[in-house]
Amino acid sequence: MSTATLEAVEVDLVTLTEKAAGEIKSLFERQDIQNAALRVFVSGGGCSGLQYGMQIAEETEPGDVEFVQHGVRILVDDRSIAYIKGASVDYVDDPMGGGFKIDNPNATSGCGCGSSFATEEGEGASAGGGGGCGSCSSH
Repeated sequence: MSTATLEAVEVDLVTLTEKAAGEIKSLFERQDIQNAALRVFVSGGGCSGLQYGMQIAEETEPGDVEFVQHGVRILVDDRSIAYIKGASVDYVDDPMGGGFKIDNPNATSGCGCGSSFATEEGEGASAGGGGGCGSCSSH
């Protein structure tokens, strides 16, 4: 496994808030998952062309960058780094239910639902999206 581990000075790749870390740790405990990590990634799709993803990962993949924040292991694949470097992951309580929110300084436009975005380099609309997600009223 060729996993890079970031030193403390480089931990700004993705920032995990304490509240989000608490929710993730609680999720791991409820599912009785030991030594798991949070994988944060970007894939093509969504109404703006790129979409965020997060999943529980029990193993690293070649090219992963691994670091720890607030006691949570975080994995980011090398293809996603350019799109989400500097982003923050928070957990927001909402009257309609809580959820994770990603604030991404690289996003130049996004869908009203907050789960898809495009970047200044034009990445997004050309990646297969642009048709509207149907889950928000921004279209």
